[in-house]
Amino acid sequence: MSDPNRNLVEQIFQRARFVTSLGIKLVSFDWGWCETTLHVSEDLSQQHGFVHAGVVMTIADHSCGGAAASMVPADKDVITVENKTSFLRPASGSSLYCRAKVIRAGKSLVFAEAEVTMIRGDLRVLIAKSSSTLAVVPLR
Repeated sequence: MSDPNRNLVEQIFQRARFVTSLGIKLVSFDWGWCETTLHVSEDLSQQHGFVHAGVVMTIADHSCGGAAASMVPADKDVITVENKTSFLRPASGSSLYCRAKVIRAGKSLVFAEAEVTMIRGDLRVLIAKSSSTLAVVPLR
């Protein structure tokens, strides 16, 4: 992976104040993929005590953005234009983990998918699947 792509992915996580405020951390990334994690606190729960759907969607969306950014030209960036998340079970546990990968990268659009999992006891369980379409835009 080129240095400009590496820097772009890192900046996407450092400069996103909302993502930082939630506690989402960049774990690892390379050409076409990105992994993130989030320690779950009570502040991130909804009325039934599960992790709020918006938090699950956000980690998936931002991870897809990181994966997409790893593949764009040095003078470009990405921004989400469409996102769909399917919730497979309630999110309850101590940490969320997300792995996103690029399915297809074109000149103007990048398609990515993400899986969000949680550790429950000794098992990693699938919480949600997400797909994102990201526009390739000029670097600001």
